[in-house]
Amino acid sequence: SLLLVFFIVTIGINGYVISSTRDDVHTIAQVEEQNIHADAIVVLGASVFANGKPSDILADRLEVAADLYKSGVADAIIVSGDNRDSHYNESDAMKNYCVELGIPASSVYIDHAGYDTYASIYRAHYVYGANSLIVVTQAYHLYRALAIAQGLGMEAAGVAADKGSYENQLMYSVREALA
Repeated sequence: SLLLVFFIVTIGINGYVISSTRDDVHTIAQVEEQNIHADAIVVLGASVFANGKPSDILADRLEVAADLYKSGVADAIIVSGDNRDSHYNESDAMKNYCVELGIPASSVYIDHAGYDTYASIYRAHYVYGANSLIVVTQAYHLYRALAIAQGLGMEAAGVAADKGSYENQLMYSVREALA
C-alpha cells in the first residue's frame, strides 16, 4: 500500500507540474510570433562522447538554442552541464558546438556547475543574473525545468528540442517522472 501511495503521489505531482507549465511551452515560431524576449537561453546538459561530440539529444538542444539566438529572442546562451571530473566536460563541448553553429563565442556563457536541472536554473538566475529565460531541452524534461524557474520567481518560457526519437527514451521519461 505504501508503494501505491508513492505512485499516486508521483503521478499527481507530475500532472500538476505539466498542467501548470504547459502554456509556457512553445515552438521557435511561436516565440518569434509572440515577440518573447529573454535575458538568456539556457541549454540543459546531456551526454557528451569521449571525443567531445554532443550526443544526439544534446545536439538537438544546442541546434534549437542556436536557432533561437539567431532569431534574436535573447542576446546570450548559457550552456549548463556536468564537469565533475577532468575526463568529462559537457559544458565546454556545448559551447564548442554552439560556436560551430555560428554563435559568437562571446555570447555563450559556460556554467560548469550545472549538475542537475535545479542547479542549472538556479545558477542562471543567481550567478548569471538572468531574470527571464527560454529553457531548451526535450519536452519530457521541460515542464519541471519551467516549474523550477517559475518557483524561483523568474519569467520562463520553454522550447522543446524534440527532433526525433532517442535511444533509452523510456528510461529518461521514467527518471524524469521520479525527479
